[in-house]
Amino acid sequence: MSEKFLKGRVAMVTGGASGMGRAMALAFAAAGADVAIGSLLQASKAQKADGELVNRPGAEELEKTKKEIEALGVKAVAVDLDVCDADSVKNFYNVTTSELGPVDILANAAGITAEQTIVGHTEALWHKVMDVNINGVFRTIREVLPGMIERKWGRIINIASTAASVGAPTSGAYCASKAAVTGLTRAVAQEGAEALVTCNSISPGWVETTFGREWLSDIAEKQMHREGNAYIEEQKADNPQKRMIQPKEIGALAAYLCRDEAIGVTGQDLTVSAGSLW
Repeated sequence: MSEKFLKGRVAMVTGGASGMGRAMALAFAAAGADVAIGSLLQASKAQKADGELVNRPGAEELEKTKKEIEALGVKAVAVDLDVCDADSVKNFYNVTTSELGPVDILANAAGITAEQTIVGHTEALWHKVMDVNINGVFRTIREVLPGMIERKWGRIINIASTAASVGAPTSGAYCASKAAVTGLTRAVAQEGAEALVTCNSISPGWVETTFGREWLSDIAEKQMHREGNAYIEEQKADNPQKRMIQPKEIGALAAYLCRDEAIGVTGQDLTVSAGSLW
């Protein structure tokens, strides 16, 4: 099998400047695809809701990832993206198609969480988590799906979470939003099936990204009054494989799902958790 099996393809990745988005973008590029990355930056006008947990990279980090993609011998574009804004999503799509060509692959990695009880949730915080994690996925799919169906080739990969099937007492909005991602994934898979457009979700456990470490540290410090790094090491020790998932593992799976040999894999939620439930 060719290592450049995505040569001539175009990939669009949300949350692409860091973490799992960056890992997927680099994996697509290594396989020969031109890649557009979009990420909500620190300087964005979007307001952070009280209690919201999100990693917003700077413009320098976005540009650094763009250069890493280009170093793999493909074209890249990088855009400040707010998936809660339909116009911002449309702009990301338009820039991608204008500079790289029709979108063949969409990977949705943009996401946030909030540690709060159901009773403690404000309306604004609940809706913000939902808007990013599920409505943002809907908005990007809405842009790319018609062209994929018309060309009879497409791959859509959504980052869900083990939280989609395992609850947690202070992650109600996150759990609900990620369960919605898996439901949307199955519906899109059916809609695109006849045109050979596949749609799958990946549900990681704890992934060793900046966002993942900050989330664990927040839980430790605010809920348990413990030091964050010690709690992270404890979580690793409790994992059946004694580790956290690495972003490149998510990238490798996403790239595999884009192979011609993976055409029969669609409508699936694929767990990558090193054996843990959460």
